[in-house]
Amino acid sequence: MKKILVLLVAVAFFLPAKADKGMWIPMLIGQNYEQMQKLGWKGTADDIYNVNKSSLKDAIVHFGGGCTGEMISKKGLLMTNHHCGYGNISSLSTVENNYLMNGFVANTQEEELPCPGLKVKFLVRMEDVTNRVQKVIGDAYGDEVGKRLGEISKKLKEENSDNGKYKVTVRSFYSGNKYYMFVHEEYTDVRLVAAPPESLGKFGGDTDNWMWPRHTCDFSMFRVYSDNNNRPAKYSTNNRPYQPKHHLPVSLKGVENGDFAMVMGYPGRTNRYLTSYGIDLSINDYNPSIVNIRDKRLAIMRERMQADPAVDLKYASTYASVANYWKYFIGQTEQLKKLKIYDQKKEEEAEFDRWSKRNARYLKNLFPDYAAAYADFKPYIKHAIYLGEAVGSPKMTQLAMRIGRMKGMDAEKLKKALPGLKAARKSMIVSMDLEMDRKLFGAMNHMFYRDVPRAQHPSIFATEVFKKYGSENWEKTFEDYANAIYANTALLDDAAFDRMATATNFDKLLQDPLVSYAMNVRNNYDDNYAQILKDYRHERFELDRAFQGGLLEKNKGQLMSPDANSTMRVTYGSVKAYQPKDAVSFAHYSTADGLLEKYKPGDSEFDLQPKIVDLLKARDFGDYADKKIDNLVTCFITNNDITGGNSGSPVINGDGEWIGAAFDGNWEAMSGDIAFDKRFKRTIVVDARYIMWVLDKVLGGRPLLDEMTIRN
Repeated sequence: MKKILVLLVAVAFFLPAKADKGMWIPMLIGQNYEQMQKLGWKGTADDIYNVNKSSLKDAIVHFGGGCTGEMISKKGLLMTNHHCGYGNISSLSTVENNYLMNGFVANTQEEELPCPGLKVKFLVRMEDVTNRVQKVIGDAYGDEVGKRLGEISKKLKEENSDNGKYKVTVRSFYSGNKYYMFVHEEYTDVRLVAAPPESLGKFGGDTDNWMWPRHTCDFSMFRVYSDNNNRPAKYSTNNRPYQPKHHLPVSLKGVENGDFAMVMGYPGRTNRYLTSYGIDLSINDYNPSIVNIRDKRLAIMRERMQADPAVDLKYASTYASVANYWKYFIGQTEQLKKLKIYDQKKEEEAEFDRWSKRNARYLKNLFPDYAAAYADFKPYIKHAIYLGEAVGSPKMTQLAMRIGRMKGMDAEKLKKALPGLKAARKSMIVSMDLEMDRKLFGAMNHMFYRDVPRAQHPSIFATEVFKKYGSENWEKTFEDYANAIYANTALLDDAAFDRMATATNFDKLLQDPLVSYAMNVRNNYDDNYAQILKDYRHERFELDRAFQGGLLEKNKGQLMSPDANSTMRVTYGSVKAYQPKDAVSFAHYSTADGLLEKYKPGDSEFDLQPKIVDLLKARDFGDYADKKIDNLVTCFITNNDITGGNSGSPVINGDGEWIGAAFDGNWEAMSGDIAFDKRFKRTIVVDARYIMWVLDKVLGGRPLLDEMTIRN
């Protein structure tokens, strides 16, 4: 692939944007201010983002690296989603004390449970560093881009970390046309405070996931701790609750259709500028492969989890994560087709090409080069997906591949690496169900053999698997191979592993049958196909940089929201009902009546504890009922633009008050990460009053409410 002309443009922001889409950079939110006011925002731009005084940004945290949380008290009380805290809750649970199933509340700080490894980050400030970064990157291509970006990022970290006090990152926007630096303060003493019973926190399970109406009370609460100077500190009983610069007051006033709604958080990844070639790959190759693999993984996991409560606890978080995006990719494919996104992209590209022809820097090779890049990569996409999603999913394979990567280390480096390997193995053995892992090993390798082109198979399939266990029944062949591998590997034998996991005996560990298998599979990919993927990514970066640079120039004078990249963003809009199809209308809220209507005793997704059923039937909603409808509102919807990573994000009204926590999107707009549809896109929010009701009436956590700033 030849390198095409790169457009590096100065981005000008002048005109207000529409409220129906856009994940906006907090530092620049003043440019959206007029539109926000029209929709109902009563504060100022400085109330949202300010580095010199308290602002909303100071109440928002990046939770655990994959979600969002918010401060809702002066004493470090943190609100996020139940599914965001799920892994921590399940790891703290036992069969005897099953906090995941039964719920948990700590009404005193002494009762709160430490969560080892959990981190939250507060944004201190951000800065446009485009000129400095692009000056260093220059006309670099391929690996050299990353190398130079690493060099300037290291320098910026040295200049801005205040001797390690802050975490500093530099992120690319508009595919390398802009760069921003983010300075965060990271806290590591975080403790579980409250979680609803799983029957509420996960009500509806996979059936209701991505659907409206919803009745899930998707919240969990933690507390952030600091040293006596309010600074980050390792866990200690001497630490005190963190005192945030800003916390969100909780509104119990409720919402009406059309009310202003703002979301602040850390959306993970969108691909709004994906071309028609990428849409085609997603619909026909990428998404179906993911769905196919995960469907099988879930079936295997579900069988073992339903049979053993201890296994269920071990794998609850993993299962939820796999299931979430299994359904996501089903929905995304369906909506991409239904909304004819491929055709829309083709029209947009033709229009861009016409503009480009009128431009002095005509990019005549842009789309032909896109076509060539995708065509070169397409024959190998299943190999790349199946290696990670299928073959790489069993825990023992992950351990074996880690061992294989240590081959060739010198004695000193190997000596330093071995303690980490031993610790990883110990943790993995404790968290693994052997029968499930063995079944996954056989099934996933069978799928790889069946679905990946035969010419791309690792040699071990022919020299080992079919030579020793061959039969016309491929599934049984790999099942027999899995049984033999797991019966003979030293990785499952504590004494044998310890003897070989030394600098002098490490070569023997490399000869273990499971390690030999993992190295053969991995080396096959690394030696023959990894460079193809790398070349594709390098070419995609250059093409995307040119395309988005051209779009910035074409749209100069208008706001153009960058793709999400796990940095803090602001999105604003309204509480809004919608009509998904002819003769079907959805209200903007759901109620406790719907919760009872869905209730199915004994069902794995729709059961409820007797106490909850009694409270609902008695309509004991206390101060949390909506007086206009004499009912408890459970969830509501807005037209805010969010994606994965926004889970747990605060939904804020025009007065800057917390009215709920965002936790999901709707089925009719599953294509939203690629193509936002303003007719259907909705954010599903658990209502603040529902959370307070569960906290008070179900969990008995009234002291926690007394700690908050409640506004009626």
